[in-house]
Amino acid sequence: MHSSKSIAPMNYFEKLPEGCIFEIISRTTPADAVRSTILSKGFKAAIQSDEIWERFLPTDYQEIIGRSDFPPVCNTKKELFFSMCDSPILLDGGKLSFSLDKHSGKKCFMIAPRELIISWGNRSSFWKWRKYSNSRFSEVARLVSVHWLDIRGRIGTEMLSPKTNYAAYLVFKLVDQKSYGLESANAIIRFVNYETDSETEKQANTVQLETLPQDRRIFGGNHNQQIIASGKNPKMRGDGWMEVELGDFNSKEGIDGPIEARLIEIKRLHPKGGLIVEGIEFRPKIIKYKLEADIEF
Repeated sequence: MHSSKSIAPMNYFEKLPEGCIFEIISRTTPADAVRSTILSKGFKAAIQSDEIWERFLPTDYQEIIGRSDFPPVCNTKKELFFSMCDSPILLDGGKLSFSLDKHSGKKCFMIAPRELIISWGNRSSFWKWRKYSNSRFSEVARLVSVHWLDIRGRIGTEMLSPKTNYAAYLVFKLVDQKSYGLESANAIIRFVNYETDSETEKQANTVQLETLPQDRRIFGGNHNQQIIASGKNPKMRGDGWMEVELGDFNSKEGIDGPIEARLIEIKRLHPKGGLIVEGIEFRPKIIKYKLEADIEF
């Protein structure tokens, strides 16, 4: 007679040697490593290892931390990883901030406003520099009024994670009820050593900094001039700022010199104002998966 009792399926992951489990996890992403804990107790135990989380940290993480006046203090590499994901650190005296993408472990940098190339940025009649309570930097740039809007941010590709698809984002806010003329602008990405301004301006993408009611807005009170804007729309970030994508690129081997992200509107010389600039961020353009909140590790 055959027994009516069901036989539980064998969990082959439980039989894997510890070294094999370590190699499997270390060749995945941090997000996949967290998910692997549901496979077996062995995976759940392995993910506590400092060796695992050091694999997910950039190879030069100690050098990067050394550039901060306030480096994170953590007891484990896992704590350090998540600290740098959740709490960006300032580098080089506040010239830029550094963080990690929680899902991939790739590097993210934001260029501080003072390190951006802003046309007329040193003229107080056009731009004001102010402390801002919700900024990670010591001050932000507030646009008073200009006709010629041109903002650039550069970073060396050698600083980024290699062989990674990156996107650049303008991080900003709009002054309540006081922003105008920002309906449409051009966004450009270029490798400074290989591409000229004139070459890349022909390939510019259109972006919006303001959301237009019914896709239409009147420029700065001028009732004779209107525009139907199209292009990438701004999105709200988790830190209370807004962002709009300026373009994307691949970091390759990190030997192509500086990459430049640029927001420009100089063709329609209408007044523009009410923009607060937090910085330009370069971060991996990766499909992000939600980490399971109910997994303890």
